[in-house]
Amino acid sequence: MPVKTRNLVIGCSAGLVAVIAAALCCFLCLPEEGVPASGQKVIQYVEFNPTYAALDRALAEDIRAHEDGEERDWIDTLSYLGAKYGGDFSRYQAKDMDALFQALDERETIKTLTEKMEHYAYYREAYGAVLDGLVGEYREEKEQDGQTVWQDCYGLKAFFPLARNFSYEHYNDFGARRTYGYTRPHLGHDMMAATGTPVVAIESGVVEVMGWNQYGGWRIGIRSGEGRRYYYYAHLRQNRPFAQGLEEGQQVQAGQVIGYVGHTGYSTEENVNNIQIPHLHLGLELIFEESQKESDNEIWVDVYALTQLLSRHTSETVRNPETKEHTRRFAFEETVAEE
Repeated sequence: MPVKTRNLVIGCSAGLVAVIAAALCCFLCLPEEGVPASGQKVIQYVEFNPTYAALDRALAEDIRAHEDGEERDWIDTLSYLGAKYGGDFSRYQAKDMDALFQALDERETIKTLTEKMEHYAYYREAYGAVLDGLVGEYREEKEQDGQTVWQDCYGLKAFFPLARNFSYEHYNDFGARRTYGYTRPHLGHDMMAATGTPVVAIESGVVEVMGWNQYGGWRIGIRSGEGRRYYYYAHLRQNRPFAQGLEEGQQVQAGQVIGYVGHTGYSTEENVNNIQIPHLHLGLELIFEESQKESDNEIWVDVYALTQLLSRHTSETVRNPETKEHTRRFAFEETVAEE
């Protein structure tokens, strides 16, 4: 079934106040001119808002350069524009990215182009925390002439969080109002899908949390290998929320089935369906130091545009008729870079 998307526009005075406060917080957390982010205090706030068009163009150039034996890091590209726009990608124009690529073609380097950019180091660290490790070399099985063969690839090695061939709907709901328990902004991205739709790991990592939470229902938290990304998958299926055999502390692989869409949560009692519409709540928390993970200053970022990008790399699953469990159909291996 085709994927349906729609846009949500929220206009209210409370939303305007939140935007102004966020912008002020972002400004206060930027590093001082000429001082790299590593020499500053730990980042306390990140607003990640590159558009899908910007992500798509930057990634395409990264892949093109790699195929030609060059290096053009898409995170460097996005960070350059982030510094140019002051983090406001509503100002994005393709010609700005094209001008950067032309300068690089003329033997400029990112280092020389950004050495006088006041906040480039901040954006490189912030955007790198979101995107590092999502693109690179990998091997993946595919079907060819009726046989399964390995294919060497370069590009998105992270996966879309819902399995291939399962329909879903989504829109940009980050920051929308939630009232269960207390009034708060929605710090995640909801993807409406049928109950039982397989949920897969976006990135390889370690299962840090599994179990019940009154807000998220049955949920899973997975920490990326390098530690700065914490993926939160919530409102999983009643009774059988998790993939068979999954445990806390277990290493999982990108594209591996970890659970199933449901509508549990909004209850102090376990295993209750109090969410009206079945959906996956996906959250991405950035952790620059461990004290941030569960604190009053957690950093959750908008992943709507990123999920749009990830939708081009999906994990196909097969269902065991006896156990009713889904597992990935094609094997996947990440290529470890040589030092």
